[in-house]
Amino acid sequence: MRASRIWGRALRYAVLLAVLVITVGPFLWQLSTSLKGRTEDIYTFPPRLLPRQPTLGNYKGVADIIPVWDYALNSLTVAVTNVVTNLVGASLAGYALARLRFRGRRAAALAFVLALLVPLESVVVAQFTLMRQLDLNNTLIAVVLPGCVGAMNVLLMRNAFGQLPYETEEAAVIDGANVWQRFVRIALPSVKGTLAVVAIFSFMGSWDDFLWPLIVLSDSSKFTLTVGLNYLHGTFSNNQRLVAAGTIIAVAPLIAMFACLQRYFFRGVGEGAVKG
Repeated sequence: MRASRIWGRALRYAVLLAVLVITVGPFLWQLSTSLKGRTEDIYTFPPRLLPRQPTLGNYKGVADIIPVWDYALNSLTVAVTNVVTNLVGASLAGYALARLRFRGRRAAALAFVLALLVPLESVVVAQFTLMRQLDLNNTLIAVVLPGCVGAMNVLLMRNAFGQLPYETEEAAVIDGANVWQRFVRIALPSVKGTLAVVAIFSFMGSWDDFLWPLIVLSDSSKFTLTVGLNYLHGTFSNNQRLVAAGTIIAVAPLIAMFACLQRYFFRGVGEGAVKG
């Protein structure tokens, strides 16, 4: 019995180590490649993770070839705006679906579920036509609008609000609190974890988005970071060190945001878990 426990624990640790290598390994390799100089062979075998002479010249090289910081600012503008609109819109819609009683509430919730089943590629032409009719093509507003309130975020907030005890709100009603006061003072402070989850998902989705900005933007000065890096990928094709440096520049803000919100993130996963 004791031997089986030891082997079982060893197997779990082996699986966790394999998952760690698969998920974190590519990032560490890209980071290592971005710090290697021109004289260092990046294709050597066996691979060498630690650079012999680390340098930041590759990051400067990316900035010299394309306006990477301008692209990063565009991406940051889109991502922050997307986070704000999703936090406001998803929390309001989620609270209405979970706590208010009105005709068509179930149909509205079903509509958000069905929206998750629609792939972006099937509606991208309609979105592009709508933005053109609104005269918003080639603007960052057009990049933000389609994802300003995500269906998944609404469902996460709905489930988080739905798990709050009704007795708390009933006491607030007795004290004379209206719907808005109950939402701001009681409901929102109780679902901070889910709000962090929505913020992270919204930021990651808009920061990493490539297809929609590529379609709706034509002015290179308004490109987001993902589009800008890929647009000049031919320039990088002969220097993988610059490709790696650009990748790290694109990933670093996501890591920083998750590091800041991870305490609330893991708590929020349980708050807004979608029940079957």
